[in-house]
Amino acid sequence: MQTNKKIIHTLILMSFLFFSIITYLTYFELFTKEKIINSPYNRRQFQQEESTLRGSILDRNKKVLASSKIDSKNRQERFYPYGALYSHLIGYSSKTYGKSCLELNYNKQLLNISEYSSVFGIDKIQDKLSATKRKGNNLILTIDHKLQQKANTLLQGKKGAVVAMVPKTGEILAMVSKPDFDPNSESLSDHWREMVESSDSPFLARATQGLYVPGSTYKVVTSALALENGMGDRSFEDKGSITIDGKIIRNFGGNAYGTLDLKGALAHSSNVAFSQLGVDLGARTLKDMAARLGFNQKIPFDLPMNKSVFPYKAMHKTDMAAVGMGQGKLLVTPLHMAMITSGIANGGMMMKPYFVSQVTSPTGEGLEKTSSSSLSKIMDAKTAAQVTEMMEAVVTSGTGGNAAIRGIRVAGKTGTAENELSGKQRNKEHAWFIGFAPADNPKIAVAVILEYSGSTGGKIAAPIARDLMASWLGKE
Repeated sequence: MQTNKKIIHTLILMSFLFFSIITYLTYFELFTKEKIINSPYNRRQFQQEESTLRGSILDRNKKVLASSKIDSKNRQERFYPYGALYSHLIGYSSKTYGKSCLELNYNKQLLNISEYSSVFGIDKIQDKLSATKRKGNNLILTIDHKLQQKANTLLQGKKGAVVAMVPKTGEILAMVSKPDFDPNSESLSDHWREMVESSDSPFLARATQGLYVPGSTYKVVTSALALENGMGDRSFEDKGSITIDGKIIRNFGGNAYGTLDLKGALAHSSNVAFSQLGVDLGARTLKDMAARLGFNQKIPFDLPMNKSVFPYKAMHKTDMAAVGMGQGKLLVTPLHMAMITSGIANGGMMMKPYFVSQVTSPTGEGLEKTSSSSLSKIMDAKTAAQVTEMMEAVVTSGTGGNAAIRGIRVAGKTGTAENELSGKQRNKEHAWFIGFAPADNPKIAVAVILEYSGSTGGKIAAPIARDLMASWLGKE
């Protein structure tokens, strides 16, 4: 009898251990495997790379943006012919510092690693049979190299980000963050410590990971809510300031615009009007729209992307007023702001953003292809059309005149956003501009932000957006 109990206890213990192993292996397979495989500290990546010529990365027109070459000592070196231009998109691949961006997220494809070949040792067998290095797969991007160069030139000497995308598909055409860095090995080695310690944060991909108060660009969202909630015919008496729950809210520069309808309020970017709208729309409506837009949610993308933040739980009238005009505790990434702009341009449908369009074999055979897909319906088509018309007025008769392109209908919105420095120092506001063109058949949408610019979005961000849109539309 005692022996039977010992056998039962032993079986229970063995069963527990067996199920623990199964549970751990399942957890590892579902949640941990990719992180460990892609870890820059995983030395097996470099063992694989010793026998594989890493694949190239090309733009939409097949221009090579990153490639590998073999030096005189038969060592592989990653080469970035355009230096810093793609540092926040393609990233770097270094034996010393690991990998980042696409080089990290698409490491398996670039090394042509398959799970089955790794498990059964097929790669090693092929290596022994071959006197030359195996070749990895290539990545084809949606990026247009000429437009990327244009965006880079327009942002030269500034801090901030530019994003340009196709509203109907979600394809990223250009994405630049400044400051940047040269990802080539020699430059990384020479400047690594300096860049890590720099207060300019050159490793920060501002377009996808920078979080900024949207300022008056968010008024397009408040305008959509006003239209949806029967406030489209409302008029406002703008005397330059208004007091809400004891707090005085002023227009930028202290301007007074008199009697305004909703279109005029957006064209002149009236804080008086939009703070009132925020209060009248109410907390629930503002929160619901933020959820519709994807705030506090992870947006799927080819690179790591910070969540935009709508942090309010309980909202006071002053909070509603601040959100109505795009201020307060709202934070958004430039890419997300470009997506919202694209959603308006695309009849209210916000598309999933992407910029890896295809993975091809070394011989050019298509292996993986990305298809356009919708992310969320942020407003109905009628509302989107009305907001578009109002955004056109911003450019034709309001604060966005510097975004006008001869012969092209442009829709846009300027923004001058307060931040942690602007409350203490003068001329430290962020300058924004969002827009798309042609307004009647959108082919490109743009978001521009310039950090601590000391100027307005209409003066310095709108011309950058204009030049970028004009370049893509062949109107330079």
